[in-house]
Parts: sequence; C-alpha cells; structure tokens
Amino acid sequence: MRGIVAGVLLAGGLSRRMGGGDKCLRRLGGSTILERILATVRPQVGPLVLNANGDPARFAAYGLPVVPDVVEGFAGPLAGVLTGLEWAAEQAPGCRWVASVATDSPFLPPDLVDRLLRAVETDGADIACARSAGRDHPVFGLWPVALAADLRRALVEEGVRKVAAWAGRHRLAVADFPAKPVDPFFNTNRPEDLEEARRMVAAGLVA
Repeated sequence: MRGIVAGVLLAGGLSRRMGGGDKCLRRLGGSTILERILATVRPQVGPLVLNANGDPARFAAYGLPVVPDVVEGFAGPLAGVLTGLEWAAEQAPGCRWVASVATDSPFLPPDLVDRLLRAVETDGADIACARSAGRDHPVFGLWPVALAADLRRALVEEGVRKVAAWAGRHRLAVADFPAKPVDPFFNTNRPEDLEEARRMVAAGLVA
C-alpha cells in the first residue's frame, strides 16, 4: 500500500516555544529528532518530502526534497499539508494519499500509515487522523490528493488555519493508538519537553 501514499514531514513552523531554530535538528539519544522520524516513516510511505521554510541547505544531509509553504505568511501546519498535496500531485502522480507527520514527535508508531489507511477504508471516510489518550492529533493525518484544490480555497480565500477545522468539513475517521508506556505523539515543543524525551530514552522506555 505504501506505493499509493506519499509522505510530508512538517517542519515549516517558527519554533517559538523552543526559542527558534529547527526543533527536528535537536539531538535525542545519539541522533537528531529528524533522523529518528525518518527511520520510522520512510518504510511506511513511497515518495517523501520535507516541508520547511528558509534555506534548504541545512537539511542537505538527509537526502530529501525540501519545499517551502506554497502559501505565504507562515500559515501553520495546514499550509504544510497543502504543500504536500500539491507536491504529490506534481511529483508523485501515482499516489492517491499524503500522510502528514509533524517533525517534533520522535516516538512515532511504525504502523501509523497502515492504521490511518485502515481507518479510512473501514469508515468509508475522506480523511483520517491519529488519536491517543483521548486526544486527536490532526497533524498526523492521511489526506487525499484529490482535496488539494478544496484545501487551497479554504486557506487562501477563507483564511482557515486550523487543521481540525478543515478536516471537520469532510468525512473524518480516527485511528486510536495506545499511549503506554509512552505516547507516540509526545512532542518536543519546548526545552522542557526535549529534556523529558531524553529522560524517556535514558530510562529505556523507548528505543
């Protein structure tokens, strides 16, 4: 199934709560967060693109195409989803879906995309997102390439910015993931979150 799913890694934010810089390039357990995410996500998808603004050269070591937001103004992760959809439509025409992944969550499940696909198929839905511990994580979603124009209209003409607000306009399925021993969608938004992630790795709660 991976051949019909492209992936977009969302790294286009300003990282204000981390004090700036690229959260995904912080080190955790001997590698960068981005390296950890790539090791988990690459086997789950076909073509993969990194959505990041600014100089793409800082990601040169990762061997990924890097594309900035296709709409201006740092419009948030929804702009990254649109970027992934439009990139897939042009560069990966065999892909029907794009799976989006935030690059500040280092403990992602190895079956994320499979479970999102199953949720869509089981519910006859348009879109799927992840959930853990009773909390939805719409940034970790599965999006049909066919909805790219609809999303562009919502972003550019209507000013929609929240992922959940746009996803909620469509038939939405949810894939539940266990949150023990570690929530797979734990994110390193702040310096203290990164320190907590390092404690989890040191304690052997995650590899």
